[in-house]
Amino acid sequence: MPLPENMPYNQTQTFFHKPVVKLECRHCMNILCWRGMRAILLADTSIELYSTDLPPPNAVEMSGDDYCTSNCACHIRDSVCARCGNQVGYHVTLPCRNCMDSCNNGHFWMFHAVECKEVERMDDSGQKHLIWGKLPPTHEDLQKLKEKLSKNRSIFPLYPVECIR
Repeated sequence: MPLPENMPYNQTQTFFHKPVVKLECRHCMNILCWRGMRAILLADTSIELYSTDLPPPNAVEMSGDDYCTSNCACHIRDSVCARCGNQVGYHVTLPCRNCMDSCNNGHFWMFHAVECKEVERMDDSGQKHLIWGKLPPTHEDLQKLKEKLSKNRSIFPLYPVECIR
């Protein structure tokens, strides 16, 4: 996985050793993310988040229009669980120059920790927790997930959808 060029060596090492987590919607247990990482909001370090480079297909939907916060000029849009409709996070649709120039992990999908349930993801052997340094590139990981889905529907459960929005 390529890292942003501006990431310092010591942060790269921390990034590679972080566990990969699967995130479920706390409201309906829908899988929101298969490639999650624990994070904190830089503008307010008391706020815990998860970030990802790629949410699973059809797991989250965009909600409303883009908006900016008072902290930077990034354009963001809220995201909701595709199954139950609860707001679970946001997507940075257009990162600002300052954020791109500062140290970041290249993840633009954020999930609020209070809206998610975390499960550490296991490696292919099923014996060890998967870390970011051993995570396959997004296209390979997505292909593996699609293959698992075709064999075992419980990875991304497909329930009859009842949305209350």
